[in-house]
Amino acid sequence: MSRLRHNLFILTLLIGWSNSWAQKPLVLESPSVKMRWENSAQGWQLKALSVKKGQTWTNLKTPSGENTLLYAAEKPSDKPEQIVKSITGEEFPGPKYHYQTKWWAESISPVSLNTAGKAFHFFAKNGQQTAANKLTFNHETENAKVTTEWGFDSKFPTDIIVKQTLTPKTAGYFSLATPTIAPVSEADMAWASVPGYFQGNYMQPNFALAYAYGHGVPALPAVYRERSASTLSPLVTTKSGITISVIPDPVLCRDPWEKDQNTHQNWNVGLSHKNRRSQLSPTLYYPVLGEPKSALKAGEVITYSFRYSLIDGDWFKAINHAAYNIYQLKEALSLRQSKQSLTDRIQKMHHYLTDPKTSLWNIEEYKGLKIGAQSYLGGVVGSNKDAMKNSDYGAMWMLAKATNDSLLIKNVLPYALNFKFTQQISDEGFFKGALAGQYYLAKSKRFTEEWGEVVEPIAVTYYTMLDIGNILLFEPNNQPLKERLRAGAEWLLKNQKANGSWAVAYDRKTEQEAFKDIQDVRPTFYGLLVAYRILKDPKYLIAARKGADWFVKNAVETGGFLGVCGDARYAPDFATAQSAQALLDLYDLTNDSRYKNAAITAAKVYTASIYTHPIPNHSLKTVNGTQREDWEISQAGLSFEHGGIFGSSNTHGPIQLASHAGLFIRMHQLTKEPIFADMARSVAWGRDAFVDAKTSVASYYWNAMNRGAGPYPHHAWWQVGWLTDYLMAEAELRSNGQVKFPRGFVTPKVGPHQSYGFASGTINGEKVNLIVNEEIVKVDNPTIDYILAESEKKDRLFVVLLNNRAQAADFQVTVKGKLMEKQLLAVGFEVITIEK
Repeated sequence: MSRLRHNLFILTLLIGWSNSWAQKPLVLESPSVKMRWENSAQGWQLKALSVKKGQTWTNLKTPSGENTLLYAAEKPSDKPEQIVKSITGEEFPGPKYHYQTKWWAESISPVSLNTAGKAFHFFAKNGQQTAANKLTFNHETENAKVTTEWGFDSKFPTDIIVKQTLTPKTAGYFSLATPTIAPVSEADMAWASVPGYFQGNYMQPNFALAYAYGHGVPALPAVYRERSASTLSPLVTTKSGITISVIPDPVLCRDPWEKDQNTHQNWNVGLSHKNRRSQLSPTLYYPVLGEPKSALKAGEVITYSFRYSLIDGDWFKAINHAAYNIYQLKEALSLRQSKQSLTDRIQKMHHYLTDPKTSLWNIEEYKGLKIGAQSYLGGVVGSNKDAMKNSDYGAMWMLAKATNDSLLIKNVLPYALNFKFTQQISDEGFFKGALAGQYYLAKSKRFTEEWGEVVEPIAVTYYTMLDIGNILLFEPNNQPLKERLRAGAEWLLKNQKANGSWAVAYDRKTEQEAFKDIQDVRPTFYGLLVAYRILKDPKYLIAARKGADWFVKNAVETGGFLGVCGDARYAPDFATAQSAQALLDLYDLTNDSRYKNAAITAAKVYTASIYTHPIPNHSLKTVNGTQREDWEISQAGLSFEHGGIFGSSNTHGPIQLASHAGLFIRMHQLTKEPIFADMARSVAWGRDAFVDAKTSVASYYWNAMNRGAGPYPHHAWWQVGWLTDYLMAEAELRSNGQVKFPRGFVTPKVGPHQSYGFASGTINGEKVNLIVNEEIVKVDNPTIDYILAESEKKDRLFVVLLNNRAQAADFQVTVKGKLMEKQLLAVGFEVITIEK
């Protein structure tokens, strides 16, 4: 009898347990997403997650709903947790890369590698429907109470808004991870990204390659900082075409200039493509463990919110959603109002560049020639404040011809040309035809590379093929220069590998390949395209296509690119945008649609190098003693020099040198994707807070604000180049091709802008030549830019007017003394024709 009573007691107990969790499922539904939770012995689990794909519903394979809380009684260490080695076995990144030492050490700390603290994984014990289509879950761990509220965004049925509240039971450091809704298997991953850090379509087992370069998706669940994140939206796209992304509430974002000082490096939100269990699942961490907001006392409540976005589409569609609908890209653009026109900046920089004192122009004797270049006061190995460099030869020759300025024609171009002649190695041997170095050291009378005694094939493309190619567009009969171009092309041809690629670099002394741990996923092939256009030898086009084919397969399709800055150990940079223009130029030559499609893909990838946060506004801030509105100094719309774990974006923020602006306008013209035009205009308009009033030269790095060229006077040539390219691209777009000028080759190093003025263009069907003359036209509204041209017979003058703001503009324009009242609609266009 007692045994029977015992069995009945157990049965009753089991029934009681069963009743405690066998409850009715909890359901959330929108026109685009369906979610169903079921209770179990472990707690409330997400058992079904479906996304509307076209007219049918697609089930995500492994719905979860697991929560994670991180806790540490003491502040986690910020010291490096492990030694990382390259695929060739050396400690990474190596002792000579001292610019990267601090950032790399931070990036391999326990918090960054997601090993800090104790992880509590749980399914919520209590769940209920609290309102129409809203659910609330509660759970307690030994250290805290966690409440999670779920509901759909009424504006965007693809988005689930989640609010989490943490109430500590004990003091310590706490971090909530966004719940895992549906981890994606590696086999089902089509793409994964933490924008600004990496993107890719395969898992990379070598951590250095994945973490530092984004050559593949990192296998470890690393947590990334906001300072180099472009759009705060980690994402994973499945092979069925559904993209899962997680986006923090914009109010959580760190403000890079909160009030009156630089706060760029504050870390409010952690971003990852994986959860703590290392499952592929876009994840946010708030607060970041060990950061100030994570230190909580017992009972001190903290709340944050975010959204999951489940989109029927690829990663690019998801980035567009985050940029436009959450971070208000279009509304931010409407705030931008220029106080100085871009045209006026070009004209003022013309004066800056013809003054040897302001432009730090030097002429030195070398090998019997007088060579000229500008001082470079940045870091160069072996420099004793005597480095010299020229930047944009296409812009030099373009401005000289357009202005017909004798100061440029007589005092700058001949010596810059001699610099270019002596920059190429002419001695017999392995390096004949290659580059002696980007920089000339005046005291030691030698050329050198930026960061060591190496010779890079990409440098031959840049400083021989592109520079000389652009000069030859203006001087097509310069036979000695053609021979130098041919020598460079032959060196590239000789050193092209059987698969079409090139080495990253060769050691100057041993002639052996250097940097074997990384591939040259850069547009090195473009140098041979230049050779073909100038020299017409078919073998150069064949080799260029072979190189491009390898590049498309190994860079564009995988999302893995390499940068060109030696001092940053080639962290991915603006060469990605340059790759898009290089492929577009190859498409123009071959009419092979593969190159056009690859160019579009590379340009889309580069949108993930443009900041879209925080949302700009009108709040007042103090910058170096001057009051500014937030939008004036906003990072949103700017690109970075190089991003990722140890790019300059970590220290200095983004840059003003927006070489991609013209390319993005061309991409908008080609694809009709609004984001290209809006990003181009966001970087070009209303950036006066970064422009030096005396010289009209913009600062390079964001954190320099308006200090002008600083140690980089040669950057003014790049600024003339990209501003001209942007204006010309806008004129062609807005006129529907009625204003069109032939483009030269891209500029070395900083991106895809191209030269103009070497040949006639057309305006309304008439052949015209580009001119720059600040005395002919006066405009009283700085949001109005103009391009000036004259007919080939020099009997007609054309003024192309562009309204570079998002609102209509009234203005007065005076052309050769004739005053006209004008109005242009938002992003408007008009041509004034004057008979001479």
